[in-house]
Amino acid sequence: MKGVAHFKMKKLTIGLFNDSFPPNIDGVANTVVNYARIIQEKYGRSVVVAPRYKHVVDDYPFKVIRYQSFPTDKTRVRYRTGNPFSLNALRKISRENLDLIHCHSPFTAAMLARNANSRHRLPVVMTYHTKFDDDIAFTVKNKSFRKIGGAIVVNSFNYADEVWTVSHGCAKSLRALGYEGDYRVMVNGADITLDPAPEEIMRRVQAETGFNSGELVFMYCGRMQWYKGIRIILDALVKVKAAGVRFRMIFVGGGYELEDIKTYSRKAGLAGQTLFTGPIHDRALLKGYFTRADLFLFPSTYDTAGLVVMEAAACRTPSVLIKDSCASEIVTDGRNGYISEENADSFANVIMGAISDRSALAQTGERAAGEVYLSWDDSVANAYKRYEEICEEWYALGPIRRKSLKKKDNE
Repeated sequence: MKGVAHFKMKKLTIGLFNDSFPPNIDGVANTVVNYARIIQEKYGRSVVVAPRYKHVVDDYPFKVIRYQSFPTDKTRVRYRTGNPFSLNALRKISRENLDLIHCHSPFTAAMLARNANSRHRLPVVMTYHTKFDDDIAFTVKNKSFRKIGGAIVVNSFNYADEVWTVSHGCAKSLRALGYEGDYRVMVNGADITLDPAPEEIMRRVQAETGFNSGELVFMYCGRMQWYKGIRIILDALVKVKAAGVRFRMIFVGGGYELEDIKTYSRKAGLAGQTLFTGPIHDRALLKGYFTRADLFLFPSTYDTAGLVVMEAAACRTPSVLIKDSCASEIVTDGRNGYISEENADSFANVIMGAISDRSALAQTGERAAGEVYLSWDDSVANAYKRYEEICEEWYALGPIRRKSLKKKDNE
């Protein structure tokens, strides 16, 4: 049996399992990429396990195991569905000599992780990233099937030896599904750095937007879907425009409701103020857009962490957020960001208050960079330290390790 001293000395091999990974881009896929990259660069060894996509070449500095998947990415599921019983994948995983499994999805990725760990010989960490109670309600219309979906999620988290959530609000969502165990809040980071965007990037942003120097610019970045609070942005901007404020609004992102949102914007009389860029995959260019914005508008109550808020903060751009949203947990109203009630009137008033003093707005952005921003390096450093603690205890406890493993409840 491996002992405590063994794990104080060795570098760990961490298996990162998830249902989304590039070419599918979302916040959780971005999390897994950054965990894998930084663990490989600084601490130990990382192995990503994710569904297979056709014609994808994994040119990463870490190992990626792709396993058989089915094309459900054109449905409301939005992702390819992996086969958790793939014998080929299970053989490949067994050869990697993992020390710990960290699963970032409770669905087929969790099933595969469980099959790979059939004798529960390795500690398992599960992170709850997404409000699956909302996702299940949106995707599954039958109430009985919703209960089944919720039970699948809870079962996966009950299997884990330690549960992480990315915010306290996120933990409430997991509780709503019926999870009653302990959890630990582990905040994710941002991969946009604090250093200024290069001049050539800013010139490119200028060329793409056509905005005049000094124009007041607002920005949103995320899925272009109504449940992200985009209607509040548009309705608030109608009021801001009616108050005589001159501004431009940038929407960055794609989604199946994008055309409906464009139509709504046009009918609201905002066609001259709004620019829809579509998704921006070039991170350096995205940093330029965040830098160009004076204020980041993010009225989502769906998001569990709001990494885009940290990305905006890295560029000295403060955010307007909704009171009691998960994203607002890291912001102090009027100091390093702004908090609004969840309606267009309040949102418009907060915007106009924020831009009434451009010097104070800039100072708020500076404080956001110093107080809201967390780098992925620091986030993964916290995670890896906890991995080491888990492994030390796990192998010290021997046959009774799983039942005795200590967990800290951050409620």
